Amino acid sequence: MDFDVKDLGLAEKGKLRIEWATQSMPVLRSIQERFSREKPLEGLRLAACLHVTTETAALVKTLKAGGAEVRLCASNPLSTQDDVAASLVQHDQVPVFAIKGEDKDTYYRHIYACLENSPQVTMDDGADLVSVLHSERKDLLTGVIGGTEETTTGVIRLKSMAEKGVLQYPIIAVNDADTKHLFDNRYGTGQSTIDGIIRATNRLLAGSNFVVSGYGWCGRGVAMRAAGMGAKVIITEVDPLRALEAVMDGYQVLPMAKAAPIGDFFCTLTGDIHVLRREHFMAMKDGAIVSNSGHFNVEVDLDALAEITRSRREIREFVEEFTLESGRRIYVLGEGRLINLAAAEGHPSSVMDMSFANQALCSEYMVKNASSLKRQVYRVPLDIDKAIAKLKLASMEIHIDALTEEQDKYLHSWEMGT
Repeated sequence: MDFDVKDLGLAEKGKLRIEWATQSMPVLRSIQERFSREKPLEGLRLAACLHVTTETAALVKTLKAGGAEVRLCASNPLSTQDDVAASLVQHDQVPVFAIKGEDKDTYYRHIYACLENSPQVTMDDGADLVSVLHSERKDLLTGVIGGTEETTTGVIRLKSMAEKGVLQYPIIAVNDADTKHLFDNRYGTGQSTIDGIIRATNRLLAGSNFVVSGYGWCGRGVAMRAAGMGAKVIITEVDPLRALEAVMDGYQVLPMAKAAPIGDFFCTLTGDIHVLRREHFMAMKDGAIVSNSGHFNVEVDLDALAEITRSRREIREFVEEFTLESGRRIYVLGEGRLINLAAAEGHPSSVMDMSFANQALCSEYMVKNASSLKRQVYRVPLDIDKAIAKLKLASMEIHIDALTEEQDKYLHSWEMGT
């Protein structure tokens, strides 16, 4: 079997960590049990470009239980957990191509290797797999019936492709499911990002000025958790509605030009390019800590920072010190990549339970319905979204009310008024 991982000797450790994560993923476990019986993905060739974590391993095992032939590569050079990659190869016979810290050339070589099974379904996190298919491996497009996309950045790219008439097969935006972005993006990103920053720096957040760039669901989550740790949170935004919401939520809202001189911690979560630029670095105080929890490291203009730097060094793991000509020091965490995966372990498994339940069920949906779908980006069907929410509530032993016949009739009528 073809694979490329760091060390198969790590497989036993990875197996135990996967088992630990799976204990907190009851929804995915229930789907795996059904998939094992029904085999809805029997013989399906599936290429997945995802963060290679314990939670992803649980998803891959579910897809395999459903009959899929899965190949897996990393969706970020620093997001792979090497012991997990080894375990999937050694214990589950999954061709995995992922090594934490891989360079750009290796990253794309792994994507090409992931596509060697001529996939019928793609599963992406950031749309790099889809991008390569549509640029360098167009010969494989005729065999693809559909795909899924995990994250906001990928959905933005895919919608752009669809609008320009470039997208060659239908894709379901798993990120747009309520059971994904309302929970994974907010509570998962919130907790894991703060976890990554603290693990990397061991600095105190209480009393600091914590600048959050972007007040989408991920930004909301990080702001909430930073405030909970005692930080004074500052939001920067370009969208007036989100900026207004941040104000109403009790945060200070400033342009980055005014936030840069006073921030102690900076975290970008916008999905856009060069959110932190040369002029911002020039204005930052000595010791400012810069991180990113948006999908790609382009949010921080590292080239511009390097140009105004007289020396740089790794002062501790995942922390690079840039000393400017003025003598001020700026600390960049995790090479500007996803700090929650670079320095920590990513989202807690209990929240990824819902996200990856969406991935599994949307793969099944794509197999059944791809022939009737157009070459565009679709939301997760509402019945799948609600089914996952019900399963999650049931696993937590939480019960809710049901509409009475009278209430249901009232909601579907126009005749009954005050």
